[in-house]
Amino acid sequence: MGKKIRLGVLFGGRSAEHEVSVQSARNIVDALDKDKYEIVLIGIDKQGRWALNDGALPLLESGDAGLPSFEGREDQRVTLVSESGGGELVRTSDNAHLGTVDVVFPILHGPYGEDGTVQGMLKLFDVPYVGGGVLGSAVGMDKDVMKRLLRDAGIPIGDFRCVYTHTRDRVGFESVANDLGLPLFVKPANLGSSVGISKVANAEEYEAALDEAFRYDTKVVVEANIPGREIECAVLGNESPIVSVPGEVIPHHEFYSYEAKYIDEQGAGLEIPADLTEEQAQRARDLAIETFQVLCCEGMARVDFFLTPDDRIVLNEINTIPGFTRISMYPKLFEASGIPYSVLIDRVVQLAIDRHERDVKLKTSR
Repeated sequence: MGKKIRLGVLFGGRSAEHEVSVQSARNIVDALDKDKYEIVLIGIDKQGRWALNDGALPLLESGDAGLPSFEGREDQRVTLVSESGGGELVRTSDNAHLGTVDVVFPILHGPYGEDGTVQGMLKLFDVPYVGGGVLGSAVGMDKDVMKRLLRDAGIPIGDFRCVYTHTRDRVGFESVANDLGLPLFVKPANLGSSVGISKVANAEEYEAALDEAFRYDTKVVVEANIPGREIECAVLGNESPIVSVPGEVIPHHEFYSYEAKYIDEQGAGLEIPADLTEEQAQRARDLAIETFQVLCCEGMARVDFFLTPDDRIVLNEINTIPGFTRISMYPKLFEASGIPYSVLIDRVVQLAIDRHERDVKLKTSR
């Protein structure tokens, strides 16, 4: 057995998806081969403070209203400093140097983790990291920019409008209802896991939905309702990505809410593989790869579609750090495609190392 890979698992974070991240980290740590990896658990609390976590991560039980969050001890606060050959962890209480990590797995969902910010920091420190790069992470997070890039590439998307805090008064309900029809979905542009999303059918609901979405972002997308089945594909790879079998989400509630995704195991049915014709499944897989590449993604992503009654496949969104909880679609899709959970984690870590080895060969000056 060779030297262990020192893997920093970065979890928690400042976003509204903090608790999902804690759960994903718990599942990843449980599945890691302890003979292959030296695991360094680095939690980020809701104030953005980093700390080592040397205890067990909390377990979210189905139906538990008390979602787990991370609160690090003061004497375990750490920061990352730039050293030759990578970033080194330093404990802030006594300035103790705790060594470098070989690769970081940022299992951070939403802003300040999935949007290119952490990726940019790790890139500056020359640390390999799992998942999309700075650009792919940023455009994958922003639903407005993502949809415009996909539309320009000819990938079918639903109609939408963008509303900023400073343009709200100019984008009224009657205008968007005439353009997009009813009902509508109102979403923060830079958030995931169905947080801050509302389905609206009248002016009163529209204004309340904007109030809710603007709690999380200064930019909101208003989307047309797309009737159809919810189909998802998982993508894995860098330059030559592979794609899973398609799966189908069958919500048991009005739409696929945060609770249905991560808490309530009865909140939605997951049919893997989805009941599709061979031609439909191949179209979904091809569109998933094309979306992944158009948005400059690497490492991993989950791509979500609608299959309409008239047999169109319409792109909904991409998630560049998909959930890894025990009921999450991404690992389940690859498990059904012949890649077990622990092997999948090995693959994404190796992809991070491969990309870093590729990029360090590039010239950065004349």
